[in-house]
Amino acid sequence: MALRTRACRVETLLDTFGGANSPSSRGVGVLREILHRYTAIERREAIGPALPVTLGIVDEVVPIEKADVLRAGEIVQNHALLSAREAVRIAAMERRRIRSILSFDGDFDRWPGLRRIHRI
Repeated sequence: MALRTRACRVETLLDTFGGANSPSSRGVGVLREILHRYTAIERREAIGPALPVTLGIVDEVVPIEKADVLRAGEIVQNHALLSAREAVRIAAMERRRIRSILSFDGDFDRWPGLRRIHRI
């Protein structure tokens, strides 16, 4: 699927999430995952276009801080079904009081008080 087509699908999901004027944020991990995934599948040429598309549909990139990593450690020790990556995202969201996540990852449904926007 072409990168632009995927971006249009994400924009449609964001409209469902809160509308074009609703602020949205993305963890820095999403940008890292773009780098990781396109490197792993030997599609390095797609990294250049993918990063601006991603940054173009969010208002803020939420950084991961030391407190998030410490909280993520608590989360994974007490919730064995969550991965370390999921725990870091949840911790960063808690710190920022973000209660919803736009994700295809059903594991986020396991976290109380967190609303996952898109289910497939």
